Amino acid sequence: QVQVVESGGGLVQAGGPLRLSCAASGRTFSRYAMGWSRQVSRKEREFAAAISWSGIRTYNTDSVKGRFTISRDNAKNTVYLQMNSLKPEDTAVYYCAAALEGSDWPYEYRYWGQGTQVTVSS
Repeated sequence: QVQVVESGGGLVQAGGPLRLSCAASGRTFSRYAMGWSRQVSRKEREFAAAISWSGIRTYNTDSVKGRFTISRDNAKNTVYLQMNSLKPEDTAVYYCAAALEGSDWPYEYRYWGQGTQVTVSS
């Protein structure tokens, strides 16, 4: 079992930065690929970024490429999402998730957090 808890959401002006953190429980955190997804109310949750268990491979959806960077610190059991040049359309609830142990890209996520709200004002 893996439990993940997101933090770092909030209100930010367009063009500004924000960093989300995802703290995960469990001694085998380094075995799990991790990802961030986001959801605007009444819309389908969409993939934003993902990172392999080692941190060597990362993936981003086209709409955030060049602006969002995912990283991880396995010693701290934490995944980060650095978001720069934020746009109003980035407003959403951001969810962190852990993939099935050993899974390859595209990852199948099993463990989800409760989400953190990000609001970008114009």
